[in-house]
Amino acid sequence: MKQRYFLEVMYQGTAFHGSQLQGNLPTVQLSLNQALSTLLREPIETFGASRTDEGVHALCNYYHFDYEPVLNNHLHYKLNSILPPSVTVTHIYRCVGEPINARFDAMSRAYRYRIYSRKNPFYHQRALYFPFKIERELLQQSAEIILKRTHFESFSKRKTQSKTFTCQVSAARWEQVEDQLHFVVVANRFLRGMVRGLVGTQLQVGRGKLSLPAFEEIFDANDCTRADFSVPGFGLYLEKIEYPSGSLEKLDLM
Repeated sequence: MKQRYFLEVMYQGTAFHGSQLQGNLPTVQLSLNQALSTLLREPIETFGASRTDEGVHALCNYYHFDYEPVLNNHLHYKLNSILPPSVTVTHIYRCVGEPINARFDAMSRAYRYRIYSRKNPFYHQRALYFPFKIERELLQQSAEIILKRTHFESFSKRKTQSKTFTCQVSAARWEQVEDQLHFVVVANRFLRGMVRGLVGTQLQVGRGKLSLPAFEEIFDANDCTRADFSVPGFGLYLEKIEYPSGSLEKLDLM
């Protein structure tokens, strides 16, 4: 009987064409499939928790796979030895009891979008350079509006596979982190392009180009052409994913 395992991974999104398989294009999933198949000597297919677009980074994403024999004691070390430099496996887990699904059993996901206003070469493609005056109070008020909403069709890009646009947002706030401004949002699920749409549209509010009532009207319009998706992917980080307590056991396979 096969056992289900989870890989916790982190990656630099600018090195990949997104996290999801796209033929032979370099993606996070393809790298993991190839590395596991090489080491375990059979075709292995992984399934990701969250699909991230091209350029989007992850400090924490999960992929599950099924495998019958017991994993080699040094699998963790060997995986990181052959994976590309831009992706690493941080932890390996096995499912305890009934196997869970990396995508469908995730209870919450946390994203962070990073912005800086003074040119810094070390932030290049790690955050959005945005050298414009922003009213912080307006940004906080726009985040409070997000917390009150559950329907996000206007903040979902077209050609989505989602059948529902309902998301339960549990946190939405702007934070000053040293010399960067961060937008933090936590929800049970996210739609395609949703965080970038929320960030881009809120920045229009912060610059005074969009009023708070107009921001609320965008939610009601259910029209993605009303939102601003122009902010690049490299400012966005998938930070945390939570699963039911006790469902995963960390393995020591170094």
